[in-house]
Amino acid sequence: MAHHKSALKRMRQDQRKRLRNRYYGKSTRTSIKKLREMNDKAEAEKFLPKVVSMIDKLAKRNIWHKNKAAHLKSSLMKHINRIG
Repeated sequence: MAHHKSALKRMRQDQRKRLRNRYYGKSTRTSIKKLREMNDKAEAEKFLPKVVSMIDKLAKRNIWHKNKAAHLKSSLMKHINRIG
């Protein structure tokens, strides 16, 4: 257990950040799953920019690695092209 006020505050901040990061990561994974299950190309193309934006935000905040983000975006684009 921490003994300094600053260390206790840092622990509280880290806990809040961890919960926020888990929420954004989970909601993005859910959106990716939803996009992969779509069979209508027009609907998927309309939903894709929202998912790409979510992925980019996670990469920008270093929640996900930039290469993971690029890989996911690429695979989602391929998936949409295969639908048609």
